[in-house]
Formats: sequence, structure tokens, C-alpha cells
Amino acid sequence: MERNPMRRQLQVMRKSLFDQGYLDEQFVQLEELQDDANPNFVEEVVTLYFRDSARLILNIEQALERKPFDFNKLDGYMHQFKGSSSSIGAKRVKAESTLFREYCKSGNGEGCMRTFQQLKKEYATLRKKLEAYFQVARQAGPMETACRPK
Repeated sequence: MERNPMRRQLQVMRKSLFDQGYLDEQFVQLEELQDDANPNFVEEVVTLYFRDSARLILNIEQALERKPFDFNKLDGYMHQFKGSSSSIGAKRVKAESTLFREYCKSGNGEGCMRTFQQLKKEYATLRKKLEAYFQVARQAGPMETACRPK
């Protein structure tokens, strides 16, 4: 068992992110790319994700304000957003993105609107949880090698 209380808190937070379905295996793969030469790699990638995806969310919001909906454009934006979300292991966000794209393909504007609201909630929650996680990680100091969640 971890003796450092900050390290222990970090382990509990990380396990919770997986147990609650916020993150998937892709996040572990990112962690495996982190090393002594780039100790903040995962945080940097996640920070870039949130910065870049904010633009896509804005594009989707603007497209949803225009009637009639351009489902091809909406699907294109969401395709990009889903890919970015998948790359950091954002499991719940990716699931909502998949559902949104299904609604686009079936021409269901109401489904798109509803799903997009849920997606934004999942996205905001993930952002808040990961910001807290990385704050504790910075306080705890350098981490040992990544391991699969139990």
C-alpha cells in the first residue's frame, strides 16, 4: 500500500475515474507514453484536448442554432470531436458522441439537441475531475510507471 498520502489520494482518484466510466484503456496507453524525459505528457495532451475541443463544441452549438439542421456538417464536427475524445480515453464523452452521430444519420434534430446537452455535461464533469486529478498529481510529485486499473 502507498505510504505517501498524496500518492494514495491520486491512486483513489484515478481508480474512481475508471470505475465510474469516465476513462478507458486509451488513457492508460497515454500514461505508458509518459517518461522521465516528459513527465507531464498526459496532462499536456489532456490540456490540448480541452483547448482544441472547446472550438469544436462552439462549432456544434452554432450549427445547432441554424434551422434546418445541416446533419452532414453536424456529423462532421462530431466525428472530429469523437476522435479527439477517443484519443484521451474520454469514455462517457465518446459514448455521447456516438449517439449524437446516430441521431445525425437518422435526421433526428431533437435527439441531437438532447444528446448534445448530455455530452456537454459529461465533458464538463470530466474536465473538472481531470483538473483535480492533475492538481493532486503535481502536488504528489513524479509518478512511477503506469499500470492497468484493477
